[in-house]
Amino acid sequence: MIPLRDTIPSRSVPVVNYLLIFANVLVFFLMLCSGRGAESWVEHLGMVPARLLDHPFSADWLTLLSSQFLHGGWLHLISNMWALFIFGDNVEDRLGSLRYLIFYLLGGVAGGLAHILSDPSSQIPAIGASGAISKVMAAYLALYPRARVITLIPILFLPWIVALPALIFIGLWFASQLLNGFFAIAVGAQALGGVAYWAHVGGFVFGLVFLPFFLIGRGRRKPFADERLPW
Repeated sequence: MIPLRDTIPSRSVPVVNYLLIFANVLVFFLMLCSGRGAESWVEHLGMVPARLLDHPFSADWLTLLSSQFLHGGWLHLISNMWALFIFGDNVEDRLGSLRYLIFYLLGGVAGGLAHILSDPSSQIPAIGASGAISKVMAAYLALYPRARVITLIPILFLPWIVALPALIFIGLWFASQLLNGFFAIAVGAQALGGVAYWAHVGGFVFGLVFLPFFLIGRGRRKPFADERLPW
């Protein structure tokens, strides 16, 4: 399933969301321009579970933040930034810019910690914004469960475009991450392409649990017309 857009407009300009997308794209291009030096970026700024556990009081723990802005290729970058573009603006709209930034970064940290717990001996650097974006998707699900996500579903090479409630789209996405996470434990993460599924799961769960704290003092919101329509 490929999300194309959602049906919930943003009531304000999502400045932080745009800046996060810009920062991720900028870092990616800087890595490309560095040529073979890109490997050094990943080695020093990527999050390596075994290295963090071997040096519990070192600056290596800052890679829980820096690794969120590194991506391993065009597809990795585009898929993450597209999801952030679709879902992040409405979450920022609801939380406010500063709270949204903190929420986003903590989501990435939570995802990184979940990845460490799932594979503590790994020497492979984990990179990507997926943990943070998973937390954003969890918040979107909790805040706008009836919003529709216009989704492309390729069936036998034919495009099928449907409007799925966010509850179904994000719920199915999370279920797939959870199943793949258990499968990765059984057969090894590298057998599934090295995807850090538990970083996705950890960020998502953290988002659902801690979202209410970020909503304190934000008041109630008026539902959009689309949310009042039956599924």
